[in-house]
Amino acid sequence: MIHFVAFATDYDGTLAHDGIVADATLEALQRLKDSGRKLILVTGRELPDLKSVFPEFGLFDRIVGENGALLYTPKTGEERLIAPPPDERLIDRLRAMRIKPLSIGRGIIATHHPHEETVLAAIRDLGLELQIIFNKGAVMILPAGVNKASGLRAALEELSLSPINAIGCGDAENDHAFLKICGCSVAVANALPRLKEEVDVVTRGDHGAGIVEIAERLLRNEALNVARHRIVFGADDEGQEATLSIMGGAALIAGPSGGGKSRLATSLLESIAEHGFQTCVIDPEGDYDAIEEAIVLGEPKAAPTIAEILDVLRKPSVNVVANLLGLERADRPAFFLKLLEEILKLRKTTGRPHWLLIDEAHHVLPPGSASARPLPRELPDAIMVTVHPDTISRDALDWVDSVLAVGDEAPDALRRFCRTLDERCPALPEAPQVKQEALFWHRGDDEVRLVSVKPTRLAHRRHIRKYAEGDLGDKSFYFRGPKGALNLRAQNLILFLQLADGVDEATWLHHLKAGDYSAWIRSAIRDEALAKEIHAIEKDAKLPAAESRARVNEAISQRYTAPSEEGGSH
Repeated sequence: MIHFVAFATDYDGTLAHDGIVADATLEALQRLKDSGRKLILVTGRELPDLKSVFPEFGLFDRIVGENGALLYTPKTGEERLIAPPPDERLIDRLRAMRIKPLSIGRGIIATHHPHEETVLAAIRDLGLELQIIFNKGAVMILPAGVNKASGLRAALEELSLSPINAIGCGDAENDHAFLKICGCSVAVANALPRLKEEVDVVTRGDHGAGIVEIAERLLRNEALNVARHRIVFGADDEGQEATLSIMGGAALIAGPSGGGKSRLATSLLESIAEHGFQTCVIDPEGDYDAIEEAIVLGEPKAAPTIAEILDVLRKPSVNVVANLLGLERADRPAFFLKLLEEILKLRKTTGRPHWLLIDEAHHVLPPGSASARPLPRELPDAIMVTVHPDTISRDALDWVDSVLAVGDEAPDALRRFCRTLDERCPALPEAPQVKQEALFWHRGDDEVRLVSVKPTRLAHRRHIRKYAEGDLGDKSFYFRGPKGALNLRAQNLILFLQLADGVDEATWLHHLKAGDYSAWIRSAIRDEALAKEIHAIEKDAKLPAAESRARVNEAISQRYTAPSEEGGSH
């Protein structure tokens, strides 16, 4: 669910009626401020003019003035020009042409209809890169790219907030730009008809009464229309979109290894990123280090700290992948629950991160994990990924409002989910036939849909880093030799190559002739193509031991330890 922690509003025609703000509107703003929300005034007025008509300007945490050219902090009195100052040549030309009214601000030049054609001709004659912005009868001249949206972004950046977590209220043409970037856009009842058509919410009240109305809805935690932010990840064979809820709760992706879970999770992450949401990926196995526009914290030999993760998440535009390979598996549940506790604290003030992706969720939310530290009732919008739903804490499964099951065991995954929660299982279709498909079920619905998932932009490197550098646990390879005299454990592919290069020839050939290498690659690494390639080496009786070692080394290195690892069959 989107938490709106910033309230941005236009002044004339929205907050104010005929330049005056009603007492009831001021009281509503104060209640919003007392609730911990940040208030931002976004106006076309110049600062001295605004202060003269609105002495209560100090209520606001930031004021975006001059239609985006100036940023003002009432608490400190600091003014920051966030646009180039007006061009003196244009000012001289307009004065010479006796354009009236003519107002010169720190970053804006303003006049009134019908002077727009004259102003445009002057701009063209001087060869200036300027734009004209209209606000009902007002004509505002600003540098290209400077508008209320750019000004609001600068204000939110200073407050370390995301536009997604802002509600914007306006009434006129020049409000469209900043309303569009807000998580929820509002037009008061007296707004221009075109603006009403484009916003999420239209108030019943006009001017300040509309502001009071939307403020009261916020204070009641009433759901607002944010349907345009729904996460579309695919469609069924009838063309009906498949979407994730953004009203809280979690989605569960379940299915066997190699069944398409990583592809689906990556597709969802990309769809989430398209909306500007901030994500935090909990990555126990090091599978998401190639995610676009994300900072990866942690590596196989050094786990990230909670403080490091939170420090990066405080930057609204940065996504985080927390790689937990360097953390012992037994320590991961406690680490995650402590991190989740801190993330929920951060969300109270910033509304972020907007989404969590919890890969290999059974590593951090195993059955019984709630006994050590109770799971919170509240959760950011989240995606949990696992093989079998019943390997996750039942309390964590209670968060789930939709299930996406992949692979040939998809129907069984849905049965396990329902059985674990003692819920009625819906009628199930056959398993998906290709990796780009999933069974999609909204919890409680009677219908399970087969959906095709959007292709990913990212060539996801499934498990490469885990297999190369991680710890495969009980799936490790053991060099024991022909008499079982050795017990050399290779917990990953890099160690396998190192040990393979060092063991005696008899030990190497013993496992080679037994087909142990290809069998391990097939069962533990789950790479059928590599297993077949190594099996062919094992079956070539003419190869000397040194040559077979070199070929096995080359086959593994090309896929898992070479500098460029993207693409391929993984």
